[in-house]
Amino acid sequence: MNTAHHILIYGCKIPGYHERDTPRIVWDCGEMANSKNEYIRAPTCASGSEIIYAWAMDAPALVLPEGVGFKVGGDTGVNYLVLQVHYAHVDKFLNGAFDNSGIILKLLPQNTQKVNKRAGVLLLGTGGSIPNKSIEHMETACTIDEPLELHPFAFRTHTHKLGKVVSGFRITPDGRWTLVGRHNPLKPQMFYSVKDKDLVVRENDVMAARCTMDNFLDQTVRIGSTGDDEMCNFYMMYYVDGDRILEKKYCFSPGPPFYYWTSDPIIPNDGFVPKAIDIEASRLSEDEQ
Repeated sequence: MNTAHHILIYGCKIPGYHERDTPRIVWDCGEMANSKNEYIRAPTCASGSEIIYAWAMDAPALVLPEGVGFKVGGDTGVNYLVLQVHYAHVDKFLNGAFDNSGIILKLLPQNTQKVNKRAGVLLLGTGGSIPNKSIEHMETACTIDEPLELHPFAFRTHTHKLGKVVSGFRITPDGRWTLVGRHNPLKPQMFYSVKDKDLVVRENDVMAARCTMDNFLDQTVRIGSTGDDEMCNFYMMYYVDGDRILEKKYCFSPGPPFYYWTSDPIIPNDGFVPKAIDIEASRLSEDEQ
């Protein structure tokens, strides 16, 4: 973490930038704040963007469950893999220093019998701002509107320094809330196993996430890409038994002060959040602290 703050692998239909016969080309993906940056600026993906993996905060490696894998190439829409590295400080690179941060992937042929479940990632996040000297809930929710059964098996949380608790829930149409995962985002930001191994997310269920933020600073902090900004992300990694994963891979809200669960009509019972859930979403258990 002293070098790379966090790393993401994106699957792209078309990368934001490429050069012929230069697979290791480096570019500024629009999230580098240093004004002295001399890299070509382009988005991470020009089209077909999806997150395949994310790492941060000294987390150990992720090992997928037996029979589960991500499909790339062919007709999957993932023609390129782009490694995006976020650095807390880049000053040393301006003086000619190098970095070998990266991720090792294991690839299998298309006709392998070792993988029979396709993995995907749903990223929930928010925009918004956190007033100074206050505790704020940054929330988002989206309806699963595709005829699929998702089997969550891992989750990951991510904030910067103001995050205290990040939690994700599945909400059924009749208003039953089930915790998918909850974690202290200031601890190693690896993918953690979902406790309820039998949890299934179905069509018309709602996926919801909350980041409880404690702004102890003297100024308002907004969602953004630099280390001085904040982020509120909950990643749900899942598999399906078939070959089709979610087409909608992101679930974002404007965040506070414009959005809360209680103002969202897709939350069952007119945005009603049971008191027990409100507490559960923002309080860590003893083994999570």
